[in-house]
Amino acid sequence: MKTAAPRPIAPGDRRVANIETAEFTPWESEENPGTDYLQLDPTRPPGTGFHIYRMGPGTQSDPHEHTGAEEFFVIEGELTDNDGTTYRKGDLVWLAKGTEHYSTTETGCVLAVYIETPERNL
Repeated sequence: MKTAAPRPIAPGDRRVANIETAEFTPWESEENPGTDYLQLDPTRPPGTGFHIYRMGPGTQSDPHEHTGAEEFFVIEGELTDNDGTTYRKGDLVWLAKGTEHYSTTETGCVLAVYIETPERNL
């Protein structure tokens, strides 16, 4: 049985960005300058869905609560949670809905992140 060929993807239905050359959006927070993100789906609130989150050396994320689960993969660098847990390049992490934390990085890091719903700042 022959399968029908799929329709071509329309130009407006695909977005491609390279994390080495793309323009990131600064994370708008007075608490964590030096952090930014790259998100291709403009229909999602900033920092939700799948995105790349980048933290410069010596930066910190805002303390927050997850209103849905968070999953992230450490592409480069190291990230340390406020409880002392350190995530390194290659780590794949899941945090449950309702978890509260903030993260710091001495070296800087790049994460591939999936967050279901907007976080609540503490």
